[in-house]
Amino acid sequence: MKLNKPKHSLFRNGMYAVEGFIDITKNETSFKWQLLMFFVMGIVAWNLPISFGYASILFLSLFIPVLAEVTNSSIERVVDLVTTEYHILAKQAKDAGATLVLLSLILTAGIWITVLLQAFELV
Repeated sequence: MKLNKPKHSLFRNGMYAVEGFIDITKNETSFKWQLLMFFVMGIVAWNLPISFGYASILFLSLFIPVLAEVTNSSIERVVDLVTTEYHILAKQAKDAGATLVLLSLILTAGIWITVLLQAFELV
């Protein structure tokens, strides 16, 4: 039995990543919202009257929810591949992925609050 593993090359792997990004952007509404938040809040981060270091931390933290959403979408797709019927384990896997996204948003909000309080010397 041959596994579904193509030969590795940097270019091919890069193209798989681009194809995955295009596909998830086309087909996942939640990912589109995460990208919108990333761009809007990224603009906000770079336009605040704070130092480059603080703005960098704010900007980099915006990747956390995007990465969590990609992971959640991957979990959902694998579950949907395995079964189309309701199963408690399928529900729990999808719920765990959704929890990952929620926790990533809470973490990002905490980072923003902490950095902004520090940057504006409110603490």
